[in-house]
Amino acid sequence: MSLRIPRIPGIDFAAVGKQLGYLEIEHSDNENDAAVIPSPIAVLSGGDGPTVLLIAGTHGDEYEGQILLQELIRTLNPDEVTGRLIILPALNIPAVREGRRVSSVDRVNLNRALPGRADGGPALQIASIVAQELIPMADFVMDIHSGGIASEYVPSAFVYQGPTPELWAAKVAAVAAFNAPYSVVVKPMLKAGSISGAADQAGVPMISTELGGRGTVSLPILARARTGLRSLLGHWGVLKDAGLSGIGDPIQWVELTAQSAVHSTMAGILEPVVGLGQKVAAGELVARVHSVEELERPPKDFFSPMDGVVAIIRHPALVNIGTTVVNIAVDHGTSYAKGNHEPS
Repeated sequence: MSLRIPRIPGIDFAAVGKQLGYLEIEHSDNENDAAVIPSPIAVLSGGDGPTVLLIAGTHGDEYEGQILLQELIRTLNPDEVTGRLIILPALNIPAVREGRRVSSVDRVNLNRALPGRADGGPALQIASIVAQELIPMADFVMDIHSGGIASEYVPSAFVYQGPTPELWAAKVAAVAAFNAPYSVVVKPMLKAGSISGAADQAGVPMISTELGGRGTVSLPILARARTGLRSLLGHWGVLKDAGLSGIGDPIQWVELTAQSAVHSTMAGILEPVVGLGQKVAAGELVARVHSVEELERPPKDFFSPMDGVVAIIRHPALVNIGTTVVNIAVDHGTSYAKGNHEPS
């Protein structure tokens, strides 16, 4: 018996072994009447067992996940797999080619585009395949992100709360297995059209990540994520003899809320005055913005809206009115109740 998806030709999802192919994304523009944009996919199957969907390159300027999944495809043999790994290392391939969060092809944020549309533009077609074909096939999902060009995060797992106690418990266990230094938690269904939201709607346990950022690759973060990924795949029962990572360091749980973002109310040059992971008090100075052209104008100061931890810092120094300069997260310490699936 075979299991095929028309928009992923040449891949039999029921077959044992390693298969490499592409999502065929149709696109017509000034240069191409009926071109195909190939988003790469690998399927590694060792037979009966769980199915894990691994994604990177949802945003094209986030690199750690792309490296990790490319490595996994090249080095992992199907006989090391119990069940099936479906790996999408460069999901939004037009954005990956450009090294940008969204591509100039359609300027659509793929992580806001699910469930997508089969007759839509490139990002909507990709979103449709992920939401309607691949997530329903999976028992577990991971989407690997970092801060990209625009920001830098504390190195973390990133999870939506809930939507049920059972799914929340499965996410918390996955966070422990991945063992990043931080876990950033947000309210259920935080962003419409996200992969995390689509997995929640399908009832599939999923964690994401935010592995640094600044439009580059951090070697220490990459090394820890490499170990954590194998540990997570062992925890999910899809990778033989993976074991746990052995890192075992306490995970700092922090929560982004509607009050977390500090927005600039002035255009100019950003000067962060706090560091990632720093604990701050409500009203404490966290950033200032300097005018570029008004030489007599003093810088404008910005303050923390709450007690918490600096979880995200804007990277490019030029900002406009409305730009988020830092995010302050609620500090939950090193334990987060497994049964808690309600937002703060």
